[in-house]
Amino acid sequence: MAEHGRRTDELGLEDVMARFAEAYGKALDELGRFNLVIFGKTGVGKSTLVNAIFGAEVARTGTGRPVTLRTEYHEHPDGYLGIYDSEGIEVGQQGDQILEKFREIIRRTHAGPIEEQIHVIWYCVRAADLRLEEAQEAFIRALADEGLPVLFVLTQVAINRAGQVHPKAREFAEAIVERDLPLSPDNRVFLTMAQADDFAGWPRHGLTELLDATFRAAPAGVAQALTAAQVIDVARKVRLARQSITAAVATAASAGATPIPFSDAFVLVPIQMTLMARIAAIHGLSVRVGTLASVAGAAVAAGGVTQAGRYAVTSLLKLVPGANVAASGIRASVAGSFTYALGEAWLVVCGRLLKMGPAADAVGHDEIRAMFLDQFTTKAKEAPRALHGEQGGLVPGGSEPHDP
Repeated sequence: MAEHGRRTDELGLEDVMARFAEAYGKALDELGRFNLVIFGKTGVGKSTLVNAIFGAEVARTGTGRPVTLRTEYHEHPDGYLGIYDSEGIEVGQQGDQILEKFREIIRRTHAGPIEEQIHVIWYCVRAADLRLEEAQEAFIRALADEGLPVLFVLTQVAINRAGQVHPKAREFAEAIVERDLPLSPDNRVFLTMAQADDFAGWPRHGLTELLDATFRAAPAGVAQALTAAQVIDVARKVRLARQSITAAVATAASAGATPIPFSDAFVLVPIQMTLMARIAAIHGLSVRVGTLASVAGAAVAAGGVTQAGRYAVTSLLKLVPGANVAASGIRASVAGSFTYALGEAWLVVCGRLLKMGPAADAVGHDEIRAMFLDQFTTKAKEAPRALHGEQGGLVPGGSEPHDP
């Protein structure tokens, strides 16, 4: 790879960081955007529900703009999530005005790119209300008439430690089902408690079921964006990240079909930098891009000057079984194992940072680098067994990432 007459191995750390930031931005763009509409009266707990599933106060951290009467559209800073949030007026004259404006938005965006379209609607009612007004029912039917999936969410549903729902809430949910509303999926009502009440002994519940139904209702083309945006189903992130690891391993192995001289190992860097950026984006990390860039750069390419950069790559390669620096070059199996170990190690690191939440912003470069190198050593040893199946081909994937 050349830029202004310089090869990748001749780039300094700042250049590598800039390249990673560019790769990270591209990875976010490729994920696309999932757009959710959430309706419900004031006090129903919409913000709490959104924050519980998506892990970020989008209304505060994202870019908000008015789109209809008493309704704003908020976009997550990383661009993979957009939320239309109504302040709760959906009955009477103002409700009619909101509905008409949303019809205009739906019809205008329907012909545009998928990331601009509305994908799913959550209609939220507080369990304690114990009634659904006729105007609310008409509003739901009108939304469904526009061809969008409407998920009915009953919020603040008390459930005891034995998993028993309050009888009044259960009766309310059954009464809603009996109205035979055009709800997705299968006229189901989702009973949720977005935030545990430790004093009353009410645990958080129902979020995974709501998220799973949202995935089923959303178009396939926004599944990756929804995977990145949500924070309660890490297994989905792992599966999507592993698809990228599989593709990167195959690309690296193809590059090594003709053995690569160890002195030219930097040719693998673009493949691996793209992979690391993709995994970071899938995890929706709130860590500064600069932190990710410097760590990734140091891990795959980077000491600053040419010889240091070569040394960094070669040092990691020495940890890969079958990599003989004295031999003619990097074979396909070694290139694949190297890329597999790097991707799997970075997957563990990103998982740990995701688990930390906002505290991950305070984690230092050296600490992240140490985590990565520790995991890389482990994954490099696992690589030959993980990659070579019965047919002898490269077949990455399998168990959850090991995180001691």
